[in-house]
Amino acid sequence: MNNTALSSAPVDPIQSALRTIAMERRGLEALEEALGNGLGDTLRQAVAMISAISGRVIVTGVGKSGHIGVKLAATFASTGTPASFVHAAEANHGDLGMIAGNDLVIALSKGGESAELRSIVAYTRRFSIPLIALTCSAHSTLSRASDLVFLLPNEQEACPHGLAPTTSTLMQLAIGDALAIALLETRGFTATDFHTFHPGGKLGASLTHVKDIMHTGERLPLVARGTPMRDAVSTLSHKHFGCVLVMEEDGRLAGIITDGDLARNLTRNLGDLVVDDVMTTSPKTIGPDTLATAALAMLQKNSIGALIVVDAEKRPLGLVHFHDLLRIGVA
Repeated sequence: MNNTALSSAPVDPIQSALRTIAMERRGLEALEEALGNGLGDTLRQAVAMISAISGRVIVTGVGKSGHIGVKLAATFASTGTPASFVHAAEANHGDLGMIAGNDLVIALSKGGESAELRSIVAYTRRFSIPLIALTCSAHSTLSRASDLVFLLPNEQEACPHGLAPTTSTLMQLAIGDALAIALLETRGFTATDFHTFHPGGKLGASLTHVKDIMHTGERLPLVARGTPMRDAVSTLSHKHFGCVLVMEEDGRLAGIITDGDLARNLTRNLGDLVVDDVMTTSPKTIGPDTLATAALAMLQKNSIGALIVVDAEKRPLGLVHFHDLLRIGVA
């Protein structure tokens, strides 16, 4: 039998979670207040310092701060700021060689006294490598050694014992994200740039332009004004897009005929009709630089299966179908 007695009554997990979230929210509120009361100047200086270097941002830390550092390095890198994470402990065993003279180091440590940071801090001082600290201690060894200090509010940890880094690491994450996004916006980093660093997965698919996936040339189901409906139906059947594009003589788009249009005209003698009698004269079109996500939204909003890609003169350039979006992983 286990003789260890419980020191208190069982805690309701939901109430515990609500307290944790409330305490961490207070930490973020304190951080927001600090940005309007001095910390904002630090952020501006950090953006200027990082923008001025020709190398990478090296993020370092140990423990839970190290885990946050790994995420922040990845965020910097994916938003256009070249970055790497160097574990402070591993730096003592050769990884200092990963830090070049044209780099900048961001060190994360709540108390600023982590023994593992000493070597990497000393290295930056020896080779005049800019050092930015993210810490809650203004008088720590790390703060005194750094060129710039993000002095974060020293709020209570959500851990009831005040031991497990929770509120403090959340604030590190938040200010690091804020710095990354400020750098992104400062340099005018676009969705196209973002796609360069995220070519795979659903995120990469959502940043694909329709011009990269549209059907063009001989694949397009094109017919001219005045074409008999029997010929249009044949084209619709052979091209397998569920629609036919009707063209003006000058190459501009005149209209579209879809499977739905055929169904709505079944009571008429299609053999006696031409495409002009059946077509919809205001089809949904998009430009070639439209993102795949926007194309999907338009398809869903209008309950249609395909969009016509046109140039500024309304000349068809291609056709993008719902199945194309499904194939690349957007839908």
